[in-house]
Amino acid sequence: MYTISVNNKFNYKVDKTNSTWLVNDRETGLDLIKVKDGSYHLILNNQSYSVELLKFNAQEKAITLKVNGNKYSMQVKDKYDELLHKLGFDNLAIKKVNDIKAPMPGLVLKIMVEEGAQVKKGDPLIVLEAMKMENILKSPDDGVVKKIAVKKGVAVEKNQVLINF
Repeated sequence: MYTISVNNKFNYKVDKTNSTWLVNDRETGLDLIKVKDGSYHLILNNQSYSVELLKFNAQEKAITLKVNGNKYSMQVKDKYDELLHKLGFDNLAIKKVNDIKAPMPGLVLKIMVEEGAQVKKGDPLIVLEAMKMENILKSPDDGVVKKIAVKKGVAVEKNQVLINF
């Protein structure tokens, strides 16, 4: 069983038993044919639709489709997502990182960003030397650098704040 939210307005319960598709517990005549990669022909209740897959994010379970020229954003939840929501554990993975902290004691060799800089996930921020090795600390998420709390050449302790987002 899946719950599909379309454009954050419409919700549908979708299930498949054997070869029959159920939408909101009602049988539907659904036939889907792959035309080419990312392009499909759908027949639903004797109506024909041209479907193009624009974006698919498996980690977030988000899909963007173009159906007969109209764009739709869909969010898919399975039975496990529903269970996590009921138990109150669905927000745990969405923790926003506000500070970059030193993972170990070391020496700041290089600061690769400036205050006010827009950074993307994975961008290098700072080079920290620890145990004679250079460690590049990268941005865990997209954001804006609010404050750089250290200077080049300064020794830092483990868990010391280096950069604020």
